[in-house]
Amino acid sequence: MQKHPLLILAAVCLGCAFLALDRGLQAAQKIDVTFKEWVLPTSASHPHDPLAAPDGSIWYTGQMANLLGRIDPQTGEIKEYHLKAPRSGPHALVAGKDGNIWFTAVFAGYIGKLDPRTGEINEYQMPNPQARDPHTLLFDQRGIIWFTVQGGNMVGRLNPSTGKIELVTVPTPHANPYGLVISSQGIPFFAEFGTNKLGSIDPATMQIHEYVLPHADSRPRRIAITGNDVLWYSDYARGALGRYDPKTGAAKEWPSPGGPQSGPYGITAANGVIWYSESGVEPNTLVRFDPKTEEFQVWPIPSGGGVVRNMMPTPGGNLVLALSGVNRIALVEVPKN
Repeated sequence: MQKHPLLILAAVCLGCAFLALDRGLQAAQKIDVTFKEWVLPTSASHPHDPLAAPDGSIWYTGQMANLLGRIDPQTGEIKEYHLKAPRSGPHALVAGKDGNIWFTAVFAGYIGKLDPRTGEINEYQMPNPQARDPHTLLFDQRGIIWFTVQGGNMVGRLNPSTGKIELVTVPTPHANPYGLVISSQGIPFFAEFGTNKLGSIDPATMQIHEYVLPHADSRPRRIAITGNDVLWYSDYARGALGRYDPKTGAAKEWPSPGGPQSGPYGITAANGVIWYSESGVEPNTLVRFDPKTEEFQVWPIPSGGGVVRNMMPTPGGNLVLALSGVNRIALVEVPKN
């Protein structure tokens, strides 16, 4: 365990945070945010995904260092848990109600479960060798784990009680199922990064339904979902933020402030507001979009970001980000309304 690692605090004032945009964007309700960044103890660990755990801790996957890490944001202590299987490539992670941490091993083709109390790791191998890279995973309301398999072009589920894994192939070839959310009705929705589609899977029948986006060149990478079960996606290829209502088929897109090459990537929703990062600009940015006013606000990430592949809100409405290329995890403190 490493105590009190280098902690980088960057209070971003309103005047310097809101970038001057040629598009003439206005922000009627501008806010200040504060970035806190922790340098990780293992160099070049390439943190891929972050996790805001219910107990207030922040977890991350050290993809290239074959480990999971836990940060205590109050003390700055970082503890690392090294995986059993070499070159597992831990990618995404999620917390169970029992405190266990589940993760995808994108290089080794399994889903793992870590008991932080004992350090014990259980591995659940994919039943189909074509499902070689389980990608993103989430619990539904019944405690079932759903996950995407990008290269294998599949979506699957794992029953933690039995260890049984079921897989189904996405109808569109090379769809590359990527980001994943669960609706209020327990329906998994996912982004198809290899095409201009979103998808959903029926929990009862495992049947997949696909939704075609308006632009043929769209490549949705990650998705977020708001309380009304409307989907928001980062269009990585076109530099846009998109909204899609699966109930009506209504779609709308907004050009991202950084332009068509801005590479919107990690995205989440918190308190009805959409947050995402532009990975194609230097430094990477954190972008806030208010669906009510359709206005953007932009902050540069203090350390540069190094590609923010995923982010999620904390229970209190702040944000945790994995800053892959600069080997850091960030906590973004958002003022309460």
